[in-house]
Amino acid sequence: MKKVLVALTLLVLAGLAYLAWIFVSMPDVAALVRTNPKTTALMEQRAEEKNLKLQPLRTWVPYRKISVHLRNAVLVAEDSAFFQHSGFDWKQIKESAKRDWEEKRLVRGASTITQQLAKNLYLSTSRNPLRKVQEVFISRELERHLSKERILEIYLNVIEWGDGLYGIDAASKRYFGKSAGDLYPEEAAVLAAMIPKPRRFSPGRNGKYLEKRKGEILDHMVRWHFLERSDYEDARARPVTYR
Repeated sequence: MKKVLVALTLLVLAGLAYLAWIFVSMPDVAALVRTNPKTTALMEQRAEEKNLKLQPLRTWVPYRKISVHLRNAVLVAEDSAFFQHSGFDWKQIKESAKRDWEEKRLVRGASTITQQLAKNLYLSTSRNPLRKVQEVFISRELERHLSKERILEIYLNVIEWGDGLYGIDAASKRYFGKSAGDLYPEEAAVLAAMIPKPRRFSPGRNGKYLEKRKGEILDHMVRWHFLERSDYEDARARPVTYR
């Protein structure tokens, strides 16, 4: 019994020490209110993996200059409750946990856009539970200091959209030869479809998947009144032309 108590005490102390370290090492999230990040933890990780020199983000697109079609496509594809939750979608977390339990493995993610941004900016792609705890605290700070529009703006400007491709400006120009404000609904849906695995779900490698997922995202956009019926029908009929 004594050994169990000692073990529990050490475990609690280790947990408290880890929480203390998280608070001490917490990034200056408040600075993002007015300052755009030049690099991210993910960019640094990718550069290190390939032994390449880190290239900073070059062009930033303000929230209002990003196509409304893209903003809406990303919301329906990644986090439909983004403007309602406070950083965590508990309904999705519950459904994800239930699915993982049934499958006896991690098969479904439930990360919100805020959580994805926290991981992208400051952490790594690791699924280590301790890293997940950091993600929770950073996500709370992002929601506390930044508006929803600012969180989404930063997210769209820093996430990965292909091998060595970061941010909506680079992605729009690379795939469609146009600015982020000029994207058609179907182009926005393709970019949203790429987000979960951007280096795998690229037009040149998984065109059939992207076409299928594009249709699903457009269906959601019209169902949730992000698209007029006529615009939806045009987007479904119009072939996507890549650069």
